[in-house]
Amino acid sequence: MDDWKMQQGNLGPEADDAYDDMSMLDEARQPLSRKVPIASSKVNPYRMVIVARLLILAFFLRYRILNPVHDAIGLWLTSVICEIWFAFSWILDQFPKWFPIDRETYLDRLSLRYEREGEPNMLAPVDIFVSTVDPMKEPPLVTANTVLSILAMDYPVDKISCYISDDGASMLTFESLSETAEFARKWVPFCKKFAIEPRAPEMYFTLKVDYLKDKVQPTFVKERRAMKREYEEFKVRINALVAKAQKVPPEGWIMQDGTPWPGNNTKDHPGMIQVFLGQSGGHDTEGNELPRLVYVSREKRPGFLHHKKAGAMNALVRVSGVLTNAPFMLNLDCDHYINNSKAAREAMCFLMDPQIGRKVCYVQFPQRFDGIDRHDRYANRNTVFFDINMKGLDGIQGPVYVGTGCVFRRQALYGYEPPKGPKRPKMVSCGCCPCFGRRKKDKKYPKNVGNENGPSLEAVEDDKELLMSQMNFEKKFGQSAIFVTSTLMDQGGVPPSSSPAALLKEAIHVISCGYEDKTEWGSELGWIYGSITEDILTGFKMHCRGWRSIYCMPKLPAFKGSAPINLSDRLNQVLRWALGSVEIFFSRHCPAWYGLKGAKLRWLERFAYVNTTIYPFTSLPLLAYCTLPAICLLTDKFIMPPISTFASLFFIALFLSIFATGILELRWSGVSIEEWWRNEQFWVIGGISAHLFAVVQGLLKVLAGIDTNFTVTSKTTDDEEFGELYTFKWTTLLIPPTTVLIINLVGVVAGISDAINNGYQSWGPLFGKLFFSFWVIVHLYPFLKGLMGRQNRTPTIVVIWSVLLASIFSLLWVRIDPFVLKTKGPDTTKCGINC
Repeated sequence: MDDWKMQQGNLGPEADDAYDDMSMLDEARQPLSRKVPIASSKVNPYRMVIVARLLILAFFLRYRILNPVHDAIGLWLTSVICEIWFAFSWILDQFPKWFPIDRETYLDRLSLRYEREGEPNMLAPVDIFVSTVDPMKEPPLVTANTVLSILAMDYPVDKISCYISDDGASMLTFESLSETAEFARKWVPFCKKFAIEPRAPEMYFTLKVDYLKDKVQPTFVKERRAMKREYEEFKVRINALVAKAQKVPPEGWIMQDGTPWPGNNTKDHPGMIQVFLGQSGGHDTEGNELPRLVYVSREKRPGFLHHKKAGAMNALVRVSGVLTNAPFMLNLDCDHYINNSKAAREAMCFLMDPQIGRKVCYVQFPQRFDGIDRHDRYANRNTVFFDINMKGLDGIQGPVYVGTGCVFRRQALYGYEPPKGPKRPKMVSCGCCPCFGRRKKDKKYPKNVGNENGPSLEAVEDDKELLMSQMNFEKKFGQSAIFVTSTLMDQGGVPPSSSPAALLKEAIHVISCGYEDKTEWGSELGWIYGSITEDILTGFKMHCRGWRSIYCMPKLPAFKGSAPINLSDRLNQVLRWALGSVEIFFSRHCPAWYGLKGAKLRWLERFAYVNTTIYPFTSLPLLAYCTLPAICLLTDKFIMPPISTFASLFFIALFLSIFATGILELRWSGVSIEEWWRNEQFWVIGGISAHLFAVVQGLLKVLAGIDTNFTVTSKTTDDEEFGELYTFKWTTLLIPPTTVLIINLVGVVAGISDAINNGYQSWGPLFGKLFFSFWVIVHLYPFLKGLMGRQNRTPTIVVIWSVLLASIFSLLWVRIDPFVLKTKGPDTTKCGINC
C-alpha cells in the first residue's frame, strides 16, 4: 500500500509525518485500561459446580436434620449447628467470587495523552504517605529504603510529595530521615540513569541476579560499585544512630543546635513539621530537582483521643491538603517499598481514564512479601485472598481496602459522592398524544427571570445554598480557611498567592489535638475511626456512597513488604485483624444493615463485607468441630446415623463438589495447590486460636468496656536467612491449638486401644472417627512444627498447660458424658438390691 501511494505521489515525507501524528493521536484517544474476562471455559464450569454444591449441601443438611442420633443427641446437635454455620459462611465467601476479572493497563497510551513533547506534563500530582510509630520495632533502615524507593520512582519529580508520619515523635526517626535525604541526592540520579529495579537500595544490592543484564553503559560497573560503597557508609551512619538511641539520656534528647527535642515526652508534645527536600534547595548531585520530602509528627496532649494510625493518616491528609493538595494519595506502610517504579503510572491508567476514572475512589494493589520461606508455612503470602477473592470483588464493585499499597482519590476521602453521569433526556410530546412522552407545561412564571424589585427566585436559592455550604464547611472539615479552600479544588493545587511560611503555619494548625473536635473527621471523611482495622471501614464507607474501586495486578509487583514469619507474631497479627472485624460487627457500621436505605452498595459486595466482619465467629463452631472427633473416640459414640446407599451417594457427591470447587478455583486464578493447602491449614490454626481470642476480647470490649492494647508487629529480621521462622515467643494464643492437638492424639490412642480390646466388629465405625481426627491433626501440623522450633523441643510451659487442659477435658467427658443419653436400669427402691 505504501509503494502504491508513493507511485501516486500521495505519500511523501510530510504526508508520512502527518500519518504518524494522526496514528499517535488515535492511539492517545484509546482507553488507558481494559477488562480481561476470565475464559468462559474456566469460569462457567466453576459456576456450575458452585450451584451443584449448593444443592447437594441443601440435601445434605436436610438429611442431617431429619436423622438425629438419639443415643448422642447433644453431639449430633452440636455437629449439625456447626455444619449449618460452615455452610452459611461458605455462601458468604463463595458468591462474591462469581464474576472474577483481570485488568490490563496501557502505559504507552498514558504517556501519549498526558506527556506530549513540547507541552507541560499533564500527569496528576500524587501525595505519598508513609506511617511509622516505633523505630525500635520498625527499623529506620527499613523506613529509609521505603522513602528512597519513593523519591526514585518513575514519575515527574515536581508531582511527587512524600510525607512521613512519625506518630512516636522519635528523634531517631527524624535524624535518620535527615540522613536519608542526603543519601537520596546520590541514589535518585543513579536509579534514573541506569533504570534499575527495584529502587530500594537494600533490596537492589541483595538481588542474586546478573546485575549487568541489559546494562550497556560502560560506566555502569564503576558507578554501581561506588554507589554500593556509599550505601554501606549510609547504613553505618543509620546503625550508629540506632545504637545511640538505645539509651535515653536522663535530661532527654538534645538536638544539634543545643535545644531539647520537642518530642521527649511522646504523649505530650507539640506538632512538628520539617521539609527536608522541596522546591527550594532540593536538588541531587547532578543539579536536578528532587521530590518534596516532609517529616510530620502531629501534636499529642493528655486527655485527647488520638485514634492511633487512623488519626495519624487523617493528620497527613490535612497537612498535604495545605502544603501540596495533590488530587491523588498513595498510602504505604513503612516496610512496603516500591518494587515497580511505574506503580503510580499503573494507578493513573485507571484514575485518569476519562471513561471509568471519574467514579473510581481508589486503586488497590496486592500485597507481596520478601523474606518468607519457600513453603510459606503460615500462609503469610495470603495468595488465596489476594489472587482469588480480590479478583472476584473487582468484577462486582471493587476490592476492599487492605491498609497499604492503595492510591486514593482525595475527593472520595473527603466524603463526597461520585459524580453522576448525564441523565437520559426525557421524551417530550407535543401534547396531542398523551400515550408517549410527557406533556409540555406552560411556564407562566419562569424561575430565571427577575423583576424590578429584586433578584430572581433562582438567584435567591443559589445565595441561600452558598451561605449554608459556607456554614457547613467548618462543621465538616474544621476551622482552617486554607484547608477548606483546598477541599473545593477538584484538580488539586495550592493558591499561587500563598507564601510557604503561611502554609507551614496553617499546616501546624491542622495537626493540633483539638482540630477534629466537632467535625466529621473519622466519622464521615478521612480514615474512619471505631476499629483497629480502619482500612476495612474506610473502604466500606466509600463503597456505600456509590464509589467503585479497582484491583491492579501488574506483572512486576508494585510494592513489596515484610511479614512476621514466626508463629507467635503471625498469630498476633491475625488476632489484630480479627478483633477489628468483631469491632465493626458490633458497631453502627455493621455491613449487614448499614447503608441499606441508599442501596448504593451492591448485594454481592455487601456479602463480602459481611463475611469480613463475621469470619472470626466461625472460631466457635470450628473449635467444637475439631474436638468432636476426639470426643467420639473417647466416648465410643458416633454423630452420624447408619447411612443408607442413597444417602452415601450424597456424601460422596458433597466431597467431590468440594474438591471440584477448589480445583476449578485454582485453575482460573493461577494459585498453586500448595498455597491453597497452606491457606486451609492456617485457617484452622488461626480459627481456633487468634479468631477465638478476638471474639472473646470483642465481647469484653462491647459488654464490659475492657479495651485491648496492641503492640506494633516487629519488622526486624535475623541475619540468618529465615532465622525468625524458628524464633519462639510465648503467647496465650498457643494454648488452644496445642490443647486440641493433644486431645485428638489422646482420642486416637484411646479409640485404637478400645477397638483392639473389643474385637474385629468395632473397627468399622472406628475408621470414620479416625478420619476426622487425622483431618484435624494434619491441619495443625504447621502449628506443631512452629511449636517445636529449630531444636524440635516444645517449651515446657506450653506442654504443661495443654496437657493439663486436655487431661481435665478428656476425663470430664469420659466421666460425665453430658451429651449422651443415660440408659435407665431397674428401680432398686421397689424390688430391692437383688432385683
